[in-house]
Amino acid sequence: MARRPEPDRFSTATRLRLLGEQTAARVYRSQSRRQDRRSRLTGRAAFLALVVCSLVVALAYPMRQYVSQRAEIAEQERLMDEARAQVERLRDEKARLRDDAYVRRLAREHLHYVLPGETGYTVIDPEAAEERREDPGAGDRPWYSNVWNGVDDADRE
Repeated sequence: MARRPEPDRFSTATRLRLLGEQTAARVYRSQSRRQDRRSRLTGRAAFLALVVCSLVVALAYPMRQYVSQRAEIAEQERLMDEARAQVERLRDEKARLRDDAYVRRLAREHLHYVLPGETGYTVIDPEAAEERREDPGAGDRPWYSNVWNGVDDADRE
């Protein structure tokens, strides 16, 4: 047995009016809920933004100081390592200079010393000969004067 639909009690105009009112009520409730939610989220979001900004401002300067100090510490450690290496090189040089054979070798190489009975030869570099031509008095001066001129030249920039 099939049921027949009950006849509508209201007219079409009345049904449309009621349907419009129900829809308007749903829309109003939905909007008020959204506005309530929006107002709550806005206040919470503003407070959260204020807290985050406060933390950023409060931590910015100490973090900058921390980073710059770490960089400075790293630079000082690098300089300390270089100084240690230089001290080690100087200690080695000091130990070598205590050896008479090493000092004699340096004197022979740099000052052109020869032992009695040896014949010393000096080979002139063509570039050095050209420089002597530019400075004509260099060949007439004693060797120690040329050494001191070399020291003076090393001081110039």
